[in-house]
Amino acid sequence: MTPYTQGTWLVKPGREQDFMRLWQELADWSVTEGFTGRGTLFRDLDHPARFVSIGPWSSLEEIEQWRASAGFREGVERLRDVLESFEPHTLELVRETS
Repeated sequence: MTPYTQGTWLVKPGREQDFMRLWQELADWSVTEGFTGRGTLFRDLDHPARFVSIGPWSSLEEIEQWRASAGFREGVERLRDVLESFEPHTLELVRETS
């Protein structure tokens, strides 16, 4: 099983560019620290202040280590300044079209 992380981010009006920069900083930090999860950031065309991130990881344990790390907590805290809300989730792939 390949676990995925998924986040739904609702950004404060006018802070979208700040959010994208801070999200990238957190993603870059994660890679620098050796975490294998990779993220892709999407923007909702119908609601431009809503973003969705999703990415695969090597294990549930690695996701737990990442979320428990001081760097992750600090990165999310910086993001909170530009957010209305944030909903993190851990997912498993159950079906895929071919």
